[in-house]
Amino acid sequence: MSAAPSDIGFGPRFVAPVLSGPALNPVNTTMIAVALVPIAQATGVSASLAIWLVAGLYIVSAVAQPAMGRIADIFGPKKVYVTGLLLVMVGGLVPAVWAFFPGALLSRIIIGLGTSAAYPSAMTLISDQARRLGRHTPRPLLTGLSVSSLVTTAVGPVIGGLLVHQLGWQWIFIVNTPVAAVILLFVLVWLPADNTRESAAGDSGLDIPGMAVFTVMLVSALLFFLDLDAGLNWLIPVAVVALGVLVWRELRVNSPFIDLRMLVGNGALTRTYLRMFITYTGMYLMVYGFTQWLQDAAGYSADHAGLIQLSTTAFALVCSWIVARSTSVRGPLTAAAIALIPGALLMAFVDAGSTLIYLLLLVGVFGITQGFGSVCSQEVVYRSAPKEQMGSASGLSRTAIQIGAIVASSIIGPVFGESATDAGVHTLAWIVLALGLAGTLLTVTDKALKATGTDD
Repeated sequence: MSAAPSDIGFGPRFVAPVLSGPALNPVNTTMIAVALVPIAQATGVSASLAIWLVAGLYIVSAVAQPAMGRIADIFGPKKVYVTGLLLVMVGGLVPAVWAFFPGALLSRIIIGLGTSAAYPSAMTLISDQARRLGRHTPRPLLTGLSVSSLVTTAVGPVIGGLLVHQLGWQWIFIVNTPVAAVILLFVLVWLPADNTRESAAGDSGLDIPGMAVFTVMLVSALLFFLDLDAGLNWLIPVAVVALGVLVWRELRVNSPFIDLRMLVGNGALTRTYLRMFITYTGMYLMVYGFTQWLQDAAGYSADHAGLIQLSTTAFALVCSWIVARSTSVRGPLTAAAIALIPGALLMAFVDAGSTLIYLLLLVGVFGITQGFGSVCSQEVVYRSAPKEQMGSASGLSRTAIQIGAIVASSIIGPVFGESATDAGVHTLAWIVLALGLAGTLLTVTDKALKATGTDD
């Protein structure tokens, strides 16, 4: 039986399930990085095909997160949260009974769908709880939500490396089942029931046609970019037509899936989405590309490649600790964008003979982008988004990240081909440099960024 809202407040029983579930998606996105080579070798597929394990989860998540958020806005976040966790539990077991590449890909898709429910549900739960209690949202809770995802993103390669080395690649997927089961128990027992929340989205219905057109648009565009050599040029007009239909429809319905009028009028929010896309594209070029290079070219094992990523964790935690004690967002977001530049330069001069200290410094610099960028971007979204659209708005912020990861994956495939090389990682470095410059320009010229207090 759920505890009464008055007993929960913003205490540990509310915080534990709210912070733990959203960590499942980011940890899965990076945990797979060190398993791509072992899975490719074990299942007899190429490195360029194995990257679809990354792309599959991201395509599903990019579409599902705003959809799950909108459903949470209308029908309640706890129901959506529970459904997502059940999907994660099922998806994690697929490779245990189907230990081949199709089984791994199916597992990633199901896990991607399930984990997409957690973050928009958590953001909606926090907003609902603040209104339910008539209190301001504690800033440390928002910081904690970001840090939980940040830390699990950073330690994902470490966890993945240990699982692959000690138990086998299937455990990258299987581990999700018991973890999701524990979180599900927390959610069922400790989170307030949906019938205690204020109606955030009114009596509006779910815009199923809008969701369908959005899905066609996004999936067709992403499939084209993921395999540029496949000659799937016909997907571009499909995406363009779907975009036109989406705009036409969403401007004419009372309760649109994507509120275009709100996005056009809310520059702080839309620029945050763009900034997240730019910085996370650069971030994931390093996470996936550099980690693959460590194994293919530099000769590190999967677990050692994961341990090297701990440097990112250390830098990110320090930065998140700093930003948690400040009300400013402009400075940290500028630092997050600028940090891509030295990170790119370090990548541009790395080679198979580089020292361990050089490699640790290289990945550590990217922790500045993670630590400052994730905390402050989430805060801008939370403060800028309409409360009745918190789920869909927060879901769209994650879509921006997922698209960045997909773009990064589409770049890595043709650059590396069958295996990662020094020349390939240098090419990725110059792309990261361009992204860092673009992100810096966007941030320093954004007049909407200013000191953000703790008021809702």
